[in-house]
Amino acid sequence: MSDVKMNSQQLSKASRFSSLKGKMPKDTGIFIVMVAIALIFEIAGWYVRDQSFLLNPNRLVLIVLQVAIIGIIAVGVTQVIITTGIDLSSGSIIALTAVVAASLAQTSDSLSPMFPSLVNMPAVVPIVAGIGVGLLCGLVNGVLITRTGIPPFIATLGMMVSARGLAQYYTQGNPVSFLSDSFTSIGQGAMPVIIFLIVAVIFHIALKHTRYGKYVYAIGGNMTSAKVSGIKVNKYLVIVYTIAGGLSGLAGVVLAARVSSGQSSMGVSYELDAIAAAVIGGSSLMGGVGRITGTLIGAVILGLIKSGFTFVGVDAYVQDIIKGIIIVSAVAVDMYRNRNKR
Repeated sequence: MSDVKMNSQQLSKASRFSSLKGKMPKDTGIFIVMVAIALIFEIAGWYVRDQSFLLNPNRLVLIVLQVAIIGIIAVGVTQVIITTGIDLSSGSIIALTAVVAASLAQTSDSLSPMFPSLVNMPAVVPIVAGIGVGLLCGLVNGVLITRTGIPPFIATLGMMVSARGLAQYYTQGNPVSFLSDSFTSIGQGAMPVIIFLIVAVIFHIALKHTRYGKYVYAIGGNMTSAKVSGIKVNKYLVIVYTIAGGLSGLAGVVLAARVSSGQSSMGVSYELDAIAAAVIGGSSLMGGVGRITGTLIGAVILGLIKSGFTFVGVDAYVQDIIKGIIIVSAVAVDMYRNRNKR
């Protein structure tokens, strides 16, 4: 009798815990991880350098700016991952869009502008051109995947190589500098962060409250069922990849404005950081699961890790090794979680 009473008490506690867990925001766990990482580096900072990690305004600004660029890409990558896809072309698209935008944002002060007749153009011209190139690259990715049946990994890998090559050919390997103040203003101060937050809010609403978001999750959950239910799967996949390309283009434009230059070497490995931010933030590579809020926190975690390791003096090569371990661990956790759901 006492065993029955004990079991009933345990069940009651478990049900109360489950109820409390259900009331918590879905990203509570990853948010706690983010806070814990920040505190670890704060303690390490006082121990190793006798300095505060979190109370340095310049360091916090740098982290936020790094997060903004990666975060803009990661918002697009999250949507691709939700559909069970992958996008490896983001970093190269950043380079291509950055040099295209910069070439149209040059001033008459430039010693050898790429287009002498197009100097001192209004800022809207290079911005639209850069985003437009990104949209076109994303559209090509989507069409290749849906029309030819090429796996997303291969299609976007091809775009990664081609876009980087185009950026190098376009500039002949030379940086594009002497950009107009009206253009570079979108990359200065808090503007990159504001742009990122606007993008995050727009697509958080789109995924959570619109037909587009409903269809994206349906495609990722079960593509066959989505087709049977009447969803135009290919159409929405093309839209998703086009959006991802456009956001990479936007990130390239903001990055060029921030550093006042367009270079074909920009964006190297940014696609991996964006994928890592999405996966760390709870997006499942199995598809059908992912949130923009989680991706935002994942991007902040990556920024904290990079800045924190630099702060405590960890070698840059070791940082890459640790980042790789974090990405693999996040995917392993995702695979384990999905295996338990079956």
